Amino acid sequence: MKITGFVAALALAGSLQAAPAAAITREEATVQNATLVLRELQGMPDLQIPDLLLNRAEGLMILPGTVKVGLGLGARFGNGVLLVRRSDGSWSNPVFVNTGAGSIGWQFGGQLADIVLVFTTRSSVEGVTGGKITLGADASVAAGPVGRTAMASTSLTFDAEIYAYSRTKGLFAGLSLEGSGIFVSNRANRRFYGRRMIPSDIIASRDSPPAPAAELVGEVRRITAATVRPAPVEAAPTAPAEAAPPAEARTYPMPDPEPGAEPR
Repeated sequence: MKITGFVAALALAGSLQAAPAAAITREEATVQNATLVLRELQGMPDLQIPDLLLNRAEGLMILPGTVKVGLGLGARFGNGVLLVRRSDGSWSNPVFVNTGAGSIGWQFGGQLADIVLVFTTRSSVEGVTGGKITLGADASVAAGPVGRTAMASTSLTFDAEIYAYSRTKGLFAGLSLEGSGIFVSNRANRRFYGRRMIPSDIIASRDSPPAPAAELVGEVRRITAATVRPAPVEAAPTAPAEAAPPAEARTYPMPDPEPGAEPR
């Protein structure tokens, strides 16, 4: 009974985080919490994502209040949003996603985690927007380096396609994302945008997103502002060389073949 009560309390804490105000929808609450998680994570020197990694980011996924419970059988579930960097360096409106995983084996406890995933390859982003991706199977995932300049003096080769950052509360000692499935929530996207929109439509859209998504997009733009990829610089056209001024015309006397003689 005590165990059941603990797990129920943990799940309730997750639901409260996902719904901070009764007057807003579940999707609006998810966006608000995602903004808060990203802002607070970047404000913590021991957890913040390095600038060099943000410069490589093709997508950012924020999963606020992901719940993991274990009572013999384990389960992990949550929801969040994915923002994709477009080819011109700008960031898309949020695409709503869900995550879930199950596991077998003796385990006990509960955990509530705020998770941020940094996608470093276009293929890993397209795995999500194409329908579903399984971490560790369809795309490699690793714990991300921390600190704004943590990678400045390292030789990190970006072997992983996805780097994970998390803040956790609970009895589990760590957080493993291997085997977690991430898939697009078409229902949440339809409710938030008011019409059916597939991920590619949301990513390509230049319309202002519904509130409060504009704040989230602005926060992503802010933390990546110092890492915007510079546009290719075209060589300045060289000015044509000025033509040299014509040489001054001068006349010279012809030499006298018989100096001193009377001219004929």
